[in-house]
Amino acid sequence: MSDVTDRATSIRSGEELDAKRVLEFLKDNIPGLSGDIEIKQFPSGFSNLTYSVRVGSREMVLRRPPFGKKAKTAHDMGREYKILSALKPLFPYCPEPLLYSEDESIMGCPFYLMERIQGIILRKDLPKGMELNAKDARTLSENLITVLCKLHSVDYKKAGLADFGKPEGYVQRQVEGWSGRYRDARTPDAPDFEKVMQWLHDKMPGESGLTGIIHNDYKFDNAVLDPSNPTEITGILDWEMATLGDPLMDLGSSLGYWVEKDDPASMQPIRQMPTN
Repeated sequence: MSDVTDRATSIRSGEELDAKRVLEFLKDNIPGLSGDIEIKQFPSGFSNLTYSVRVGSREMVLRRPPFGKKAKTAHDMGREYKILSALKPLFPYCPEPLLYSEDESIMGCPFYLMERIQGIILRKDLPKGMELNAKDARTLSENLITVLCKLHSVDYKKAGLADFGKPEGYVQRQVEGWSGRYRDARTPDAPDFEKVMQWLHDKMPGESGLTGIIHNDYKFDNAVLDPSNPTEITGILDWEMATLGDPLMDLGSSLGYWVEKDDPASMQPIRQMPTN
């Protein structure tokens, strides 16, 4: 198999960072850094921005909120850094958090840095040059769910995350919250989806009694695969929506991304993973 490890590319227009300021800040706060800085950007993501920052021979990953106006409680870099710091000792698939800063003189917003986990990231289709036979695809899929189970098994109280969310009534808040947000944002030319929302309300399960740390966006493009054995998962990324909740909701949202080739044609455009 050719080298299909994930790579950062050129920075999108309007999302550049001040390399000189970033370098000065890093050298002041991370011991042992030396050399010039190179900043690139990872191509995917619909929310927080993710950059590759290389100083000399050391590569790190920088996360910051998107540019422009933002909701007051959205894109909380400190919260994301906190869960990585708390989880890393108990869930080794987390990247190692390195540094968090609220100094807005650097780039106008809070940001944090973490270790770079080198590996393969699967997006809508397999990377060019990568193939998986049926057996390997099954093994990888099983490993994806196994790692999710390991996350749900973490003792969130031992991790110091007992106040990280409100697990009681989590399912009801999701159904009612997203229904309300759709109604608020709906324009006259958009379907009302009232039948769908009513179905979700009527089929809403009762409290399962289960509480765990849930990722809330758990899918292949947030998993890092081992380049030497791409059926193995070595890292889980993108923790901005993690919270305490019902682990079955985490599984359900993951399966919601799982579009297979025999699913209706109307579902094919929303496929984000090579599950077909």
